[in-house]
Amino acid sequence: MNWHDLLTALALVLIIEGLLPFTLPEKVKEVYRSLQQASNSNLRVMGLIGMIVGLVLLYIV
Repeated sequence: MNWHDLLTALALVLIIEGLLPFTLPEKVKEVYRSLQQASNSNLRVMGLIGMIVGLVLLYIV
């Protein structure tokens, strides 16, 4: 793995992260409002689940 691969992965993350706000801005605002009301522990669990899913996908690839 080199810098090119890392920057390519980062670029893909930014593209994917930008898809929902670009295509569904009102829904994203609604989700952000609901996230503000979520407890810190719930947000941590969601973050942990996301990291685990990412690690599993990375392992598969």
